[in-house]
Amino acid sequence: MAPIELPNRLNAAAVLVDSHLEAGRADKPAILCGDRTVTYRDLQQGVNRAGNALRELGVRMEERVAILLPDTPECVYAFFGAIKIGAVAIPINTILKPNDYEYMLNDSRARVLVVHSTILDQITPIREKLKYLEHVIVANETPEDVPSDIPNDVPAGCLSLDTIMQQASASLEAVDTSKDDSAFWLYSSGTTGFPKGTIHLHHDMLVEADLYAKQTIGLKESDLSFSVAKLFFAYGLGNGLYFPLRLGGTTVLLPDRPMPQLVYDVIDRYQPTVFYGVPTSYAALLHLAEKTDRTSLGRVRMCVSAGEPLPKHLYDKWLERFGVEILDGIGSTEILHIFISNRPGKARPGSTGQI
Repeated sequence: MAPIELPNRLNAAAVLVDSHLEAGRADKPAILCGDRTVTYRDLQQGVNRAGNALRELGVRMEERVAILLPDTPECVYAFFGAIKIGAVAIPINTILKPNDYEYMLNDSRARVLVVHSTILDQITPIREKLKYLEHVIVANETPEDVPSDIPNDVPAGCLSLDTIMQQASASLEAVDTSKDDSAFWLYSSGTTGFPKGTIHLHHDMLVEADLYAKQTIGLKESDLSFSVAKLFFAYGLGNGLYFPLRLGGTTVLLPDRPMPQLVYDVIDRYQPTVFYGVPTSYAALLHLAEKTDRTSLGRVRMCVSAGEPLPKHLYDKWLERFGVEILDGIGSTEILHIFISNRPGKARPGSTGQI
């Protein structure tokens, strides 16, 4: 593998978002989500508005911004908006319980929480116990459908994400950060007690994308990526966000639970070329395909798996039915993504792969 050389001063949001306008990709789709197409220009403006909105609330460098949103463009805006102003973004699992959120928000000392309206009822009962939280920003169900002159209806004591972003400037210069400054946290699965917050630096996403996505599995700028693993997982964050953005590609985001038929609907509609799943999802998809006589994945040229061991029989059945190999690998939240992996054209069923 080629060595990765990065400058000492860099801001991950500037590299993964702003650089694409300089490279002439302003009008290229960066994100597809439902009926929405977000170009790289739209992405930059959304990130800038989110960053400026957070700055207006007094968020300073290295302070934590918790993000409790489904996989939508707004989640991406909040994530990179925080990083661009030097703050620390913390994507959090959206299907946890109030006591889990109480622990994570107090453990991280998050000053701001960006939460979806459908999850707010998990926060309300613990609001008074959140010692460091100063602002709760609510993202509504369909913010794009709310007229710009009508403020969103949010509970008292909360702010509307759509409103504060509309009021914020679409221009923002990235804070001068070191490649070794903290950019985001991810909470682990909590194998012993409560989940552990793992700190990741500005250069981490770039190194992972270059070593794994580009050099190991051969992701390309022309690829359209689709991941059933959500952005709050280390695996999903790479698959569905910073891998395609690092390469100048396009990602498909699915806000809903990735039920088998819905996943096939997304594949049929958007025709992704790279699909990321976990063994459980591959088994469910295969089961449905066998019931419905489905034998095609459209334009999918490569499948990737992680999160749990991929049984040999599942790999064999998938390859036989669809003609696409599954590249199994192992990763961790602490390392950020896959660090042992099978290679395209060299996959060994039942093996985790090569270092």
